Amino acid sequence: MNELLTLTAAELGARIASREVSSEEVTQAHLDRIDDVDGSIHAFLLVDHDGALKAARRIDSRIAAGEKLGPLAGVPLAVKDLFCTKGLATTASSRMLEGWIPPYDSTIVTRCRDAGMVILGKTNLDEFAMGSSTETSAFGPTHNPWDLDRVPGGSGGGSAASLAAFEAPLALGTDTGGSIRQPGAVTGTVGIKPTYGSTSRYGVIAMASSLDTPGPCARTVVDAALLHQAMAGHDSMDQTTIDQPTPDVVAAANQPDVSGMRIGVVSEFAGDGYDPQVEARFNEAVEILTKAGADIVEVSCPNFDLALPAYYLIQPAEVSSNLARYDAMRYGLRVDDDGEHSAEQVMRATRGAGFGAEAKRRIILGTYALSAGYYDAYYGSAQKVRTLIQRDFENAWHSCDVLVSPATPTTAFRLGERTADPMAMYRSDLCTIPANMAGSPAGAFPIGLSETDGMPVGMQVMAPIMADERVYRVGAALEQLLDEKWGAPLLAQAPELRGEAR
Repeated sequence: MNELLTLTAAELGARIASREVSSEEVTQAHLDRIDDVDGSIHAFLLVDHDGALKAARRIDSRIAAGEKLGPLAGVPLAVKDLFCTKGLATTASSRMLEGWIPPYDSTIVTRCRDAGMVILGKTNLDEFAMGSSTETSAFGPTHNPWDLDRVPGGSGGGSAASLAAFEAPLALGTDTGGSIRQPGAVTGTVGIKPTYGSTSRYGVIAMASSLDTPGPCARTVVDAALLHQAMAGHDSMDQTTIDQPTPDVVAAANQPDVSGMRIGVVSEFAGDGYDPQVEARFNEAVEILTKAGADIVEVSCPNFDLALPAYYLIQPAEVSSNLARYDAMRYGLRVDDDGEHSAEQVMRATRGAGFGAEAKRRIILGTYALSAGYYDAYYGSAQKVRTLIQRDFENAWHSCDVLVSPATPTTAFRLGERTADPMAMYRSDLCTIPANMAGSPAGAFPIGLSETDGMPVGMQVMAPIMADERVYRVGAALEQLLDEKWGAPLLAQAPELRGEAR
């Protein structure tokens, strides 16, 4: 494999800045890699060969002219197909938006372009980000580079798979109930959900507005921090963004020291339903943090067990509201608009043809939960549970600085294994949902491989609101300690790196 593909984003940025290698060379290497392997992985829905190379050449020209650019200038970036990209199709992996080309960039895409990053293309996801396996995409599933018969997680499986397959060094994702962290855990990559409101949702196709959180996906903690720093911050176009400075996550990522930190182990995230190998790797990682000087305490968050059912009332309710805009009248797909059908008939036919089964399931569930006579019993009650979950977090911070748990109850499951069982699919996000319900920052970091199936296992780290730097500090310590233990990063063991998955 071309060495340029295995370098970190930080290393690539430094080499491009020093003109040791050009952004065009780096970009071409990644485009070639995509052409070579993505036929079997399907991480990308669209690859912008010409646009990427033109952007890379512009960066090279600016560097040659003596401009001092940011640390990620010239580094390729994959973008989840939920972010609007001017001139590039944005579909949310749905037939409803097939072929739609936005006239503007999302705020985060603008910030990444301004930082000099080169957009390679748009990555696959579950339709409108509804799913835990990237199998609900209208354009076919993405495959896990570690084992092509298994899922890469969801909804952002395309972004995570692009990293694990060395098709991109960085990727953008969104996390509503675990859609960055869960794919990161099952592909052996790093996925971070920032504090809700610290990254702009402007220009990001909405699913559940009180939960959706854009965040960075990377192969190393420092790379994730650099992307986080570039994308975060207040945005006047998004009134839910927090108007205060972004925590110094890059400094934290370069400080792999947990001595004296109080790390709470969530007691509810263990036992029945958890793969013994996931628990074994998690306990080993906790022991490593203990030896590094962290103080480990067991913390009970009793309402975390209620997060899953509460989430699957709040999220579908917001889905029902947000997806009502796809009505065949304003933009997107339009079916049976032949002058012989009424507006209502066109709307019904369009929504029937444009939305997939999972989207329809959640729209129906959410509409029911919001209906007269049921609002207080379902949606209102779920919001009360959300408050209890937030209080569990607040109580936990009295005794610890961060909380840790397995990122997922199991390793990546096989394609098709859970498509007929929605509840089994929903339980994939059991560990990740509480952080979304509270708005807290959280990250998933690789901690080893299952001895049963050879698939990656991840640890989740959660921190108080606007204390994102703590997530990076623990993640950096884990990464350093485990790399020393293994003698190389976990992805060095990936089949795709050795060419086995092709």
